[in-house]
Amino acid sequence: MELNADFTQRILIHSDDIPWKASPMPGVDRRMLDRIGDEVARATSIVRYAPGSKFSAHTHTGGEEFIVLEGVFQDEHGDYPAGTYVRNPPTTSHTPGAEEGCTIFVKLWQFDPDDRTQFRKDMNAGLSSMGEGITGQILHQDDRETVRFMSLAPGATLKETAQGGAELLMISGTASQGTDTLTKGTWLRLPQDADLQITAQDAGAAFWIKTGHLPFAKAPAG
Repeated sequence: MELNADFTQRILIHSDDIPWKASPMPGVDRRMLDRIGDEVARATSIVRYAPGSKFSAHTHTGGEEFIVLEGVFQDEHGDYPAGTYVRNPPTTSHTPGAEEGCTIFVKLWQFDPDDRTQFRKDMNAGLSSMGEGITGQILHQDDRETVRFMSLAPGATLKETAQGGAELLMISGTASQGTDTLTKGTWLRLPQDADLQITAQDAGAAFWIKTGHLPFAKAPAG
């Protein structure tokens, strides 16, 4: 399966407009944003766990990166409330679920195969100035990509060149990008060297953003 697999194209999706589709696990549904592959796939999705649902134990052969958007995600390593950013690199394993239900934004099979750095961060903790009217933090950075959480005050603008491409998920508020309005749940992907300009509207805006990673996009190995 290929979905939004041409990384030279700009893609904008209001994820709330996508119908939920059942995953192989009962009670776990997803909204697919991009995908190369079938059940083993390089994939970007929003995944919803019904209360009491869980996946069976599994190993992340290609790594897993996610944000908890709503509720509390759980596994044998702990509880992950909304606003938590998690990186589970290749070779890590867990049994994920949600006793009370949760929604996450998750990316699979998009790690450097040699990456072994596993961590979790509160995206809202320890924010610092990143420009006029902009606060945030770098969540992760390596030779392949930079991952940030950013909060823009009303009227503030983030302007840069998307070297290596850019991908953004709106967490809260409203912003504009070109002629488009971005609201909570909007997912935007820009190709390499595109102009990235995001301006927050009256309520401000907060978003997760990754840059530099698109040259490494490919189907799962094997």
